[in-house]
Amino acid sequence: MVRIRLRRVGSRNQPSYRIVAADRESPRDGKFLEVLGHYNPRTEPSTIQIDEARLFHWMKNGAQPSDSVVSALRSLGTWDRWERYKGGENLEKLLKEAEAAIPEVDPRTRRDDLVEKRAAKKRKKKEKEESEKPKKSKKKTAEDKKEEEAESDSAASEEASEEASEEAPVEIPEEEADSEAEDVKAEEENQESEETAESSDE
Repeated sequence: MVRIRLRRVGSRNQPSYRIVAADRESPRDGKFLEVLGHYNPRTEPSTIQIDEARLFHWMKNGAQPSDSVVSALRSLGTWDRWERYKGGENLEKLLKEAEAAIPEVDPRTRRDDLVEKRAAKKRKKKEKEESEKPKKSKKKTAEDKKEEEAESDSAASEEASEEASEEAPVEIPEEEADSEAEDVKAEEENQESEETAESSDE
């Protein structure tokens, strides 16, 4: 099966691509059947040059484009022309329309003017973040104050409850009081019996 896909060329960190018809099994940068066009994403806007007659030939014979190729073709308007070609429109008319629709592209890949714009945007964003930071810190301090007040209130209520428990008399149940009185009487009787026994011995 033939796939229409991007083949990476260009040096490190400076990618550009060839749009190629290649066998599905071949690797990305490997063997290919035909070069159909070029795609350079580093220009403003992206540069796409494609031979639509050959592209339509391959697609008519069953070649399947990859998702990245489809998105590139849609941005150029080629995908709409392909749909119209499948619907039966004349190829020559579509090719003339494609030539007229090629956008003007600045071929420079290094854009100092864009770099300055991006730097200005970053500066504005940083200034906004810095202006918002004090507001956030004020909110945090208010929240901290509320938490501290809540903690102090809870501590005061705990101290009051402890003082109340210390001052309140301890209530002994009647059964426990009766048993304690009986124990005291028994001890007194034992002491008296011991004293009488000692006096009799003497």
